[in-house]
This record gives sequence, C-alpha cells and structure tokens, in this order.
Amino acid sequence: MSDDVYQHDEPKHLVSLLRALATRIRELEGDDELLAAGPELLKMMGDARAGLFRYEVRCTYDTPEIAESRRIVDRARKQSDETDFGESEGVV
Repeated sequence: MSDDVYQHDEPKHLVSLLRALATRIRELEGDDELLAAGPELLKMMGDARAGLFRYEVRCTYDTPEIAESRRIVDRARKQSDETDFGESEGVV
C-alpha cells in the first residue's frame, strides 16, 4: 500500500478496527465464550495495536522540510542565547 493512500485511509481504518474489536467483545455472551475467543481477540487486538503504532509514528514524524525548519530555528535560538547584546555592561 502506498504511503499516500495509507496516510489518508489510516484514521478511518483504525476506527473500524477498534469498533470491530469492541463489537466482537460485546457479541460474546458469557465468560466461557469470551475466554474461548482468546486467539481471535488477540489477533484483532494485535492488528489494532500495530495500526495504532504506525499511525502514532506517522503523526509524530518530521518530514525533511519540517526537520530542516526545526534545525534552522534551533540554530537561531542557540546563536541568540550565545550573543551578548551589551547586557553585561548594563546597556539595555
């Protein structure tokens, strides 16, 4: 799946996975049914967990452009912090 398609589809797909998991858990009537469905539920939870992880990583990932902008701002802040504007001589 391409990154563009994946990015645009991901929130809807994750919501569907989570809702399907919740629905399946509600469908299981008794404790015995719930426990017997363990392997199925583990697979569903694993799919949702993996999708949530990928989504979170994509949401916090800096694109090269953002990383470059962050680098420029950080460098300017560092230079500003290191620059003495005459404050040590009492000049404001």
